[in-house]
Amino acid sequence: MKYLIISDIHGSATDCATALSHYERMGCDMIVCLGDILYHGPRNPIPKGYDSNAICALLNPYADRIVSCRGNCDCEVCEMVLDFPLMSDYNMIVDNGVKIFATHGHIYSPTLPDGSQTVPGSNPPPKTGFDIFLYGHTHIPVLTRDACGRIICNPGSTTLPKGGFPKSFAVYEDGKMAVYDLEGNVMMAV
Repeated sequence: MKYLIISDIHGSATDCATALSHYERMGCDMIVCLGDILYHGPRNPIPKGYDSNAICALLNPYADRIVSCRGNCDCEVCEMVLDFPLMSDYNMIVDNGVKIFATHGHIYSPTLPDGSQTVPGSNPPPKTGFDIFLYGHTHIPVLTRDACGRIICNPGSTTLPKGGFPKSFAVYEDGKMAVYDLEGNVMMAV
C-alpha cells in the first residue's frame, strides 16, 4: 500500500486540499493523519484558509481510508464532526509485516541516532515494537533511521511549518519513505 502521511493541518482547508491533491496525483491508498486537524491552537496564528467545516468536507469522503491519532489540539468535539476516529494517542499499522507506529508526538516521541528525544519531556513509545515511527507535533520535518535501522519520520506541517522549513507531507510505500514540500518536490528520502 501507498500512504500519504500528513500532520498539523491546524484548520487550513487551503493547505489540506493541496495535500489531498498529492494523494490523488501520487496514487496513494491510505492517509495517515498524525493529529491537530481542525483547530489552530492558542499558540498558533489563524492560518490562511482557516475553515474547519471545509476540512470536514475534504476529509470525510476519505474516512474509510484514514488512520488518525489525537494531537494536542484535537478534542472530542472534533471527532463529532469527522467521520473517522481520531482520539487514540497512537495507532499501529501493519503493512506486509512492517509495523508502523503512528502518533502525534506530544505524548510519545522517538529517540534520534544521537540519543536525544525528539520532543523533550515526552515518553518513549510503548513496548509494541515498530519498524517505522511516525510523529508530528514539532512542525519540523525529520526523516532518518535510528540506531536499530528503523525509519523515524515527522512529515512536518501542511500548514504552519517551523524552523524555516516549507509546508510538507510524507509518502511511504514498500520500505521507502520521502518527505515532500507542499508543491510536491522531494525534500528528503530514505
